[in-house]
Amino acid sequence: MKISRKIRNFFRPKRDLVPIFTQQAAFLCQSADALGNMLDASDPSEWHRFEKEIKACEVQGDALLTEFQEQITGRLMGSINRLDLQTIAMSVDDCLDVLKDASKAVTIYHPKKIDGQLRELVQLMGEETRAIRELLPMLWDIRHKSSAIILQCERVTELEHTADEVYEEYVGYIFEHEPDLREMTKYKNLAEIFEKATDSGKRVTDNVRKLLLQFHLD
Repeated sequence: MKISRKIRNFFRPKRDLVPIFTQQAAFLCQSADALGNMLDASDPSEWHRFEKEIKACEVQGDALLTEFQEQITGRLMGSINRLDLQTIAMSVDDCLDVLKDASKAVTIYHPKKIDGQLRELVQLMGEETRAIRELLPMLWDIRHKSSAIILQCERVTELEHTADEVYEEYVGYIFEHEPDLREMTKYKNLAEIFEKATDSGKRVTDNVRKLLLQFHLD
């Protein structure tokens, strides 16, 4: 029985892995949206509800990564490198982890206010997740969708660069205008982790670019 299952897994079409990547991306978008809603909440007591939602996405994302690793083991993948796909799946999972940490940071620091620049960083992260959600299913038709995949990768790179600029300007702003050192530290730390989230989104597309390069070299 175990041998026959291994044989079936070896020849199972790679397209049945698409739903896992699609669901990973869905959890990523849900987490980014929940973090945005968290910052927009008029009552800070609602923060814990959004934190729990993001934590649930992260836990389910971990389960998806485990399923992906089980399904891809020993699989005949053709022109797509198995390790490259695994690296992409792991980078999406890492992105979920950062968003979870970001939501936890908000509840821990409990800032007196949420500046517009912090909201902008999270909005940029949300746009990154939507680009990632669009490009991941295209990996299974990489031969015909390379241009569209590259377009979304470039979109994420542009968003990450914008986030860097927003972060740098915001840090300068709070050093100049925030008199409360304790609150200033909170805002700076939140900005750092939000900017880190946008970095983690770019790492996903960096790994996609590596897969594309390897595909075309082969």
